[in-house]
Amino acid sequence: MTSTRQLSVAGDDLLSAADHGRICALAVRLERDLHLVGSSHEDLFSGRPFDSGLFSSIAMSIAFTAPEYTAEQLRLTTRTLLWVFAADWQIDYLAQAADDVRKIAADCLAVADGAPPSDGHPLARMLAEIRDELAVAPAFATLRSAWRDELQRMFAAVAREWEWKSARAAAAPDALAAPTLDEYLGNSDNLACSLVNVSLWIYAGDQDCLDHLADLMVASREVQRVLRLVNDLATYRRDLQWGDLNALMLVDDPAEVTDRLAALIEGCHEIIRPLETTCPRQARYLKRQIAFTSGFYQVSDFWGSL
Repeated sequence: MTSTRQLSVAGDDLLSAADHGRICALAVRLERDLHLVGSSHEDLFSGRPFDSGLFSSIAMSIAFTAPEYTAEQLRLTTRTLLWVFAADWQIDYLAQAADDVRKIAADCLAVADGAPPSDGHPLARMLAEIRDELAVAPAFATLRSAWRDELQRMFAAVAREWEWKSARAAAAPDALAAPTLDEYLGNSDNLACSLVNVSLWIYAGDQDCLDHLADLMVASREVQRVLRLVNDLATYRRDLQWGDLNALMLVDDPAEVTDRLAALIEGCHEIIRPLETTCPRQARYLKRQIAFTSGFYQVSDFWGSL
């Protein structure tokens, strides 16, 4: 005979399965949109790492982190995250010199300021589409500078990491010293998590979110540092193969990275706690961002193979 407690657990399991099913359906809708974007920007997404798994992973990461939104509300966010992966590829793996990195940044920041994309610059062209869609949001008129600031922070951080990587590869006597772990974490804007977050909050955030955007951005940057280390702990072998920097390359004892991660997660929850009162939906979003990424990297990675 089945006990009442067993029935309750079964009911909870079914409810959870139904909820996961709805979120997966949301991810499917987002993924289909990403494939449309990819097909219209083949010059950006023709490299092998841009496989179907990457598109699926992006869609799932946003759907499971922001399940309270509709596909229409999240479409801009998934497109922005896909653009971030394209920017990472263009700078980390295709740029041959520091001037290439500066040119990419200058062209994209000009687009952020309202200029049309230059001919032959696919990354700027896609960013212009994102900018124009984001401009439809009423909040964009007053918060455009916040979006542009995150974009500039991202490009400054990726340029700095490009210099670190180039110096490490050259191993020249006058090469830049490897960053310390603190310097590396201080450069976590290259992950562009906060760019993705501010895009969502401007495009689909409620008034509580918009009223507390500055506090949310402080919390977002702390979450970004957590995601940097979660990513690094899971992708060390791939980073060695691709010539990327990784936190584990900067310390003598891997425990230093895991201990720092634990401290950062604890600190994030302290920063997020007040937001649970002022903007609870976004506080949940930030906590889910940590939880989803931590679970995802236990099994897989976003990128396909080179």
